[in-house]
Amino acid sequence: MEKKSGPLSIGEVAPVFALKDQDGKEVRLSEFKGKRVLLSFHPLAWTAVCAKQMQALEENKNVFESLDTIPLGLSVDTMPSKKAWADHLCIKSLRLLSDFWPHGDVAKAYGIFRDKGGTS
Repeated sequence: MEKKSGPLSIGEVAPVFALKDQDGKEVRLSEFKGKRVLLSFHPLAWTAVCAKQMQALEENKNVFESLDTIPLGLSVDTMPSKKAWADHLCIKSLRLLSDFWPHGDVAKAYGIFRDKGGTS
């Protein structure tokens, strides 16, 4: 995947990806063709702001469904960390994707990887 120099512009085609979720299941962007997809990047699991961000997505599941939108949470954390965090936050339906290796590859493709700190 190529590194983009800045965030995507409106109307720009989203880079395709395949990442594992907190349960080890592969998620491919292409599987949601014809639906809206909300990619909610967060810097790191186990931080208060990021936890609130993911909990808000989980709590608004019905709203997203009514809008034919699939929310996905992404960060550079490992899959086991995502699993423990999802369990800790009582996340049942939101898929938390691990952009761990190659480190931040998807965030880089979307132009939002922070070299300083190594997060999205």
